[in-house]
Amino acid sequence: MLTLLRQGSSLAEPRKQVAFLESARDGSIPAFGTTLAEHKAPLLRASSLRILQINVGKLCNQTCSHCHVDAGPDRRESMSREIADACLSVLRAEPEVKILDITGGAPEMNPQFRHLVTEARALGKHVIDRCNLTILTAPGFTDLPEFLASHQVEVVASLPCYLEENCDRQRGDGVFKKSIQALQRLNELGYGQPETNLSLTLVYNPVGSDLPPAQETLEAAYREQLRSRFGVEFNQLFTITNMPISRFLDDLIETGQYDSYMHKLLDAFNPAAAQDVMCRSTLSVDWEGNLFDCDFNQMLDLPVADGSPRHISDFDGASLRGREIVTGRHCYGCTAGAGSSCQGSLVVPTEL
Repeated sequence: MLTLLRQGSSLAEPRKQVAFLESARDGSIPAFGTTLAEHKAPLLRASSLRILQINVGKLCNQTCSHCHVDAGPDRRESMSREIADACLSVLRAEPEVKILDITGGAPEMNPQFRHLVTEARALGKHVIDRCNLTILTAPGFTDLPEFLASHQVEVVASLPCYLEENCDRQRGDGVFKKSIQALQRLNELGYGQPETNLSLTLVYNPVGSDLPPAQETLEAAYREQLRSRFGVEFNQLFTITNMPISRFLDDLIETGQYDSYMHKLLDAFNPAAAQDVMCRSTLSVDWEGNLFDCDFNQMLDLPVADGSPRHISDFDGASLRGREIVTGRHCYGCTAGAGSSCQGSLVVPTEL
């Protein structure tokens, strides 16, 4: 199986990743739906359409080892103005959609990024920028902090560790120093400060194959370290579990940790977290306008269920509300321990 899947240095084709995950190689990792049933938990269904999360493409100025998007400087997938405008049309027509969540790649590198932000804010929507921080220091993008602040965009920024060595090991040499520079600039503009409404959230994900520690405890450690060493302030910290897809899946297989990691996720399954996962209130849109239950399903090319509109141009809220969520074994990543989502941990972990 491993020889079949690996082409070059990563499992580049989503269908091969899905086939690998769903093969349950040693038969000991049950289907996600089976585990839900064993815990007498209902099948996952969308409960609302509160968040429209747009992945504008895979172009990025970094190549992080954990990246579930397989993004990098050589990627050319990029959302067009036509698709961006179709997303904005949904925001105009759907008052239930309160939040536009823009991700990538480095979403700021997409030519439609500022157009999406400006128009969505004019509609009164809350806008989130999923930022890797270093893009804010890159040539041609150094005015981004001022742009984000002027439009009151919430910045959700990846900083996988407050230690330089660990951060650079996951994201590349020099990334930590540039990230601190970007955070200090955001602070100068009012981000993370108690007297402003400019929200700055940091995102932690483990460097290796461990599950995240308690979010509240880690946030306190981040706050003490970043404040004392760099004078950096932020509003909150999210912890996110590494998903067994794309580059991280490739690394798990190459290092012989795939089975142990999947068992770790299964053993930590939390049915309470399963009922609060982000896909229940989020609709994910890819750079071509195709619709998915979440960004992880998007990377595995698992579209919304049959019978639901599958392109943003065919959006129909009535058909998408209450839809059954498409799941797979990768979903154990969002339901382990305290749970994991784009909004961080979901619940207090159960005793396992």
